[in-house]
Amino acid sequence: MSNLSYMEKLLDGVEVEWSILGDENFVEIANSGRKPVKSSLRVPGNIPYYGANNIQDYVDGYTHDGEYVLVAEDGSASLERYSIQYTTDRFWANNHVHVVRGKLGLNTRYLYHYLSTVNFIPFLTGGVRAKLTKGNMIEIPIPIPCPDNPKKSLSIQAEIVRILDTFTELTAELTAELVARKQQYTYYREQLLTFEKDKVEWIELGNLAENLDSKRKPITSGLRESGDIPYYGASGIVDYVKDYIFDGDYLLVSEDGANLIARNTPIAFSISGKNWVNNHAHVLKFETYAERRYIEYYLNSIDLTPYISGAAQPKLNQKNLNSIKVPNPTFKEKERIVAILDKFEALTTSLTEGLPLEIALRQQQYEYYRELLLSFPKLEGEA
Repeated sequence: MSNLSYMEKLLDGVEVEWSILGDENFVEIANSGRKPVKSSLRVPGNIPYYGANNIQDYVDGYTHDGEYVLVAEDGSASLERYSIQYTTDRFWANNHVHVVRGKLGLNTRYLYHYLSTVNFIPFLTGGVRAKLTKGNMIEIPIPIPCPDNPKKSLSIQAEIVRILDTFTELTAELTAELVARKQQYTYYREQLLTFEKDKVEWIELGNLAENLDSKRKPITSGLRESGDIPYYGASGIVDYVKDYIFDGDYLLVSEDGANLIARNTPIAFSISGKNWVNNHAHVLKFETYAERRYIEYYLNSIDLTPYISGAAQPKLNQKNLNSIKVPNPTFKEKERIVAILDKFEALTTSLTEGLPLEIALRQQQYEYYRELLLSFPKLEGEA
């Protein structure tokens, strides 16, 4: 029997009672135990200290002990994907999360999965800083299958949890694998791109690449004609336009912006095909794929602070970019390095292959089955 037909059979004819989070027969709200502590006053330990979106610290001591769902009171990172956390064992909760759990008749893990489907926006107050008050939270509807048969109800809830946890556990395993592979990638990149000064030729970047900055042309957003050709800025695509000024394979390097210091995204990135580049990214052309990718990997692995000017607005001007000294091994060695790092990059960052794709697919599966399993008949009058 397929998963789909099995789940349809599981839920076939099941009656649902719509309760609310404020129903004390099903839900315990344990907010009274919360206690915010300033970071400077926290005693270090091994107990997780929870905020609105994640674990903020590890402390000595705890406010709660057991299985709970943490719902952001304020400060959720996303209104569309409202912050819902699940925890077991001892933990410390500050005053930015509501602390709830199921009583007899309501599986807490089931409650977690269901709340992950809820649109919280109608229950929020405030403007810039949205807030989910306790008064509004307790009005959130929750479905209880087979309300007249608690044993069967808990059995259905447990089976729904088992199915959904299969996907979340697989995603967690893949995510852990991705973290390990990224660490491995960073290690090998450092090993492959570290050269002794007297063992290899060092040459200025300006002697290895053709700089095409003079051909760049910025266009203000109001004057861009929409199309399907990528329009690049310092950190990637910022728009799509109708025309192009470059056609081929190039390496773009951030010219200005906070990311030169923060390095939240790569400051060097390869592009191919027809494109338009504004004046916030340098345009470098190389004779071969291996040379372009080698320089891309190298620039993303080194500290560029000595070449960056400006404080409020960091800038890597063309003169300083051209003066960057890079190790220049043989072409064959560059090809070897690039081949190894390309495999790691595909495994750890590609959205079309490797682990990120697997994680995205598993998440889509989880969300599909979650909607299927938790889409109970709506309340009367609800759209």
